This record gives sequence, structure tokens and C-alpha cells, in this order.
Amino acid sequence: MKTCLVVDDSKVIRKVARHILESLEFQVCEAVDGQDGVEQCETVNPDVILLDWNMPVMGGMDFLRAVRAKGQTAKVIFCTTENGLPQIEAAIAAGADEFIMKPFDRDMLQSKLELVGAA
Repeated sequence: MKTCLVVDDSKVIRKVARHILESLEFQVCEAVDGQDGVEQCETVNPDVILLDWNMPVMGGMDFLRAVRAKGQTAKVIFCTTENGLPQIEAAIAAGADEFIMKPFDRDMLQSKLELVGAA
């Protein structure tokens, strides 16, 4: 069974993502911010990371740089309301694999998982 780490400060987003991901037969772990996510990556080693852009303590970009620097190879899907081209380019340059806009549904998330080869 594949594992997905959901890194988002919104309890509602984590709950919705968990529900969708479990229906797609993923084991789901949750982190409340980037720092929590970095710590969980050290023990969980997820196949996929669903990552929020704006979070307290450590944001999505800092999280992404930190885990890539540590050799984390999980597919990363940014889940965000940020849709400007400069943000997308920066995320891809930092190691993100794909983007999904909030709010998202099962079909949208499944499509992105398929695009990164994780579904």
C-alpha cells in the first residue's frame, strides 16, 4: 500500500484529503506544518506528499527544499490557492512534481496522482 503524507495547517483540508486518499487505497499520515512534515518524513518515507503552500512555522517551499536536500524522493503535489506562474515555476524548480488548486475533489486529486505516477 502506498503512503501519502498530507502537510497542511487546515484540519478540514487534511480530513478531506485523508478521506479521498483512503478511498484510493493510500495509507495516510498528517502533518500540521512544514516542520512537523520534515520530522515525519524521517520516519514515514512517504511515496507521495500533498503539500500546502502557506503554513505557520515552516511553509511549503521551505519544507520542500528541506526534504529534497535530505534526499527525499517522494512525489510532491502542491495543494494551494497560489496560481501565479512565478509561484508554480519556483515550486517546480524546488522539486515539486505537480500542482492542484484548492478546493479539489476526488477526480482532480486522482488525476494528479496519475500524472506523477503514484496512482
